[in-house]
Amino acid sequence: MPPDPDRPPPSPELFGRLAEIGAAEAGAGHEPQILYDRHGVLVVRVGDVVVKAHQADRDGGPLLEARMRVADALPELLLPSLGPPREAGGRVVTLWPYGEPVTPEPGALPWEDGARLLAGLHSTPPPEGTPGWGRPERVARLVTRLDGGTAAEQEIRRAFGTLPAWIREEPGAAPPPDAPRGLLHGDWHLGQMVRVQGTWRLIDVEDLGLGDPAWDLARPAALYSAGVLAHDDWSRFLGAYRAFRGPAVPAEGDPWEVLDVPARTLVIQIAATCVQSARKDERPLDGPEQALVDTCTRISSVGSPA
Repeated sequence: MPPDPDRPPPSPELFGRLAEIGAAEAGAGHEPQILYDRHGVLVVRVGDVVVKAHQADRDGGPLLEARMRVADALPELLLPSLGPPREAGGRVVTLWPYGEPVTPEPGALPWEDGARLLAGLHSTPPPEGTPGWGRPERVARLVTRLDGGTAAEQEIRRAFGTLPAWIREEPGAAPPPDAPRGLLHGDWHLGQMVRVQGTWRLIDVEDLGLGDPAWDLARPAALYSAGVLAHDDWSRFLGAYRAFRGPAVPAEGDPWEVLDVPARTLVIQIAATCVQSARKDERPLDGPEQALVDTCTRISSVGSPA
């Protein structure tokens, strides 16, 4: 994703340092290019090398190194790194080969390739030393930032109250002990894929770990349930995932038995993100954003705290 033209430019010092690191790896003669500059993350391309400065508040120590070792051990599924993490300007920095991102062409999105990669990841025995995925912490963090000052925020907060206590981070609450446990990406969407030499790979391993693989299907399931993702796209994705024998959902029958809680959680999370973005930009919600808030209303009307 290119940088937002309305967003302040990144720190010249940090950009310059990433460009230097990339040039040292890729060689001279390449103009540095910003690929991503949002949410405290800066990604710079220099030739065929991508240099990423991670969020300052994310773990950049042993856990990140362990997740990167998992990616390096599964190069047919995950883009391998170009070495261990390093430090620049007080930020954790990682290096990766450049890959061609997904282009938003309706009808040509690589849903089947995403399903294949996820099914393969979910079916792979976790390498030794794989850390736990943890829990979907982002939704609680985002909802706590909503003060309830608008009708949309109130609807999101009510929907949040229907989620299981462990997702709402209630004291002492824990995920179900019998939940499936396997290798998952942890934050999957089509933007987490790049094509290298004609083959798709998964990227961004900050959440890679052991957990319930159903959460990797949560975002497309959420967007489909809100009417934002077309039925044909959802059918292509889910059908391909089942065809590749992905273990996160039953091979036949109703997938929502396992997708309901993850999908509800992601609807609320994405809706909270949209409301905060609209408030920051002083603009009304657009159509898809309002559809997500409306889905929160449906969630709160039928749900109850679990």
